[in-house]
Amino acid sequence: MAFKLIEAAQVRWRAVNAPHLVALVRAGAVFEAGQLVERPTTTSVNQAA
Repeated sequence: MAFKLIEAAQVRWRAVNAPHLVALVRAGAVFEAGQLVERPTTTSVNQAA
């Protein structure tokens, strides 16, 4: 039964079209609009009280 469910779902799966980027994604790289963000900008709020 599980095999048939997976087989049916496989028809709708999308192939990986950028296998060279899989390692980056697994490493936690950040992408915005399909482009790799080399150094993400962080906005830290440092307010003195």
